[in-house]
Amino acid sequence: MTPAEFWPYYVSQHLNPINRRLHAVGTTIGLVLGIVALVTSNPSVAVLAVAVAYGFAWAGHFFYEKNRPATFTYPLLSLQADFRMYWLTLRGEMDTEILLLMKELKRLRQA
Repeated sequence: MTPAEFWPYYVSQHLNPINRRLHAVGTTIGLVLGIVALVTSNPSVAVLAVAVAYGFAWAGHFFYEKNRPATFTYPLLSLQADFRMYWLTLRGEMDTEILLLMKELKRLRQA
């Protein structure tokens, strides 16, 4: 599966705005901690970066979206799609992306 083919599925699993916000918060904190880990050469901080990023995202899925994170089945595609969603969210374009994909999203949610 290509990233382009995976994207509509990934979006279909992230329709709840609170879930998307939790992803953005987790990704931001994870990136900051990742930079700190690189600058300080501290592997413990690198592990913390990953744990925090995934912790926020998984909380969004379990408590708000009520679905299973795509990371469990598609780890690399999910990571790439998460950064795309993060970028679109930061630019204020994620809601528009959802609207553009709505027909495909309805089909995926029924499957």
